Amino acid sequence: MYKNRGKICATIEARMTSSRLPGKVIMEFCGKPNLQHIVERLKKSKYIDEVVVATTVNDEDDPIVELCENIGCKYYRGSEDDVLLRVLEAAKSVNADYIVEITGDCPVIDWRHVNKISEMFFSGDYDYASNTIERSFPRGFDTQIFPVSVLEEVNTITRNPVDREHVSIYIYTHPEKYKLLSWRADETMNYPEIEITLDTKEDYIFIKEIYERLYPLNNDFTSQDVVDLVLENPDLKKILKNTHRKDPFKAQKEWEEKYGK
Repeated sequence: MYKNRGKICATIEARMTSSRLPGKVIMEFCGKPNLQHIVERLKKSKYIDEVVVATTVNDEDDPIVELCENIGCKYYRGSEDDVLLRVLEAAKSVNADYIVEITGDCPVIDWRHVNKISEMFFSGDYDYASNTIERSFPRGFDTQIFPVSVLEEVNTITRNPVDREHVSIYIYTHPEKYKLLSWRADETMNYPEIEITLDTKEDYIFIKEIYERLYPLNNDFTSQDVVDLVLENPDLKKILKNTHRKDPFKAQKEWEEKYGK
C-alpha cells in the first residue's frame, strides 16, 4: 500500500508550559538545549526528509520558535490542547506523506531506531509501525511512523481528548481498523523498566548525568550506549525512584466509558 515512499517528516511536539517541568524543551545538556539535541539526532536519519517542531500559538512558546530559527529547523504553531491536529497540520505544512512522531521529552532518541522502524514499515502494507505497541524498549526511545492519510482519518473520527492529546494512541489501540507492526527489543535492549524521558526535575538530573558521561566522548552516542551506562551504574537509576508517569491508556478508557467511543 505504501511502497511509493513519498516524503517523510519527523514531528517533534514541544511547548514551554509543561505542568510538571516548565521549559523542559530548552533545558540544556552539555551546553545545548534539549530540543536542539533531538533535532540534531533525528536529522542523522537517512529516511527523514524534514524535521518540523510542532509547537503552539501561545506567546510562552516564542523561545521555541526563536531556537528553531537559530538552528535552521522548521516549525509549525498550532493548538496547545489538540496535539493531534497540531502534528497533522505541522506535517501538512511541509507536504509530508508520512510522519515519524517524536515527543519533546526524549533527549536520547536514536536516529538508528528511526531507520529501522522505517525499513520495517515499508517492508509491508502497514498503517502504523512502532517500538511501543508492546513495551520492551526503555522509555525515551519511542519511535513510530504512519501515513499522514491515516492521521487525517483519525482526526475525523475521534473527539476523545486523550486521543487528541496523545496523537497516535487511537491508531494503535484499534488493531481491528489498522494494520499494526510492532518492533520488539532484543535481549540487549529489553529493559522496559528503564525510563529516560524528561518529565520531572529528577529526570533532568538523570539525563544530564547521562549526557555528561557520554556526549563528550561521542556526540552521536547510541541507545545501546545509554542502556549499558544505566545498567553498569545502578546509582543512576536511584535518582528516579520517586518518579511517577502518566497513564494515557487508563485516561482513554475512562473517557470512553463515560462518553462512548
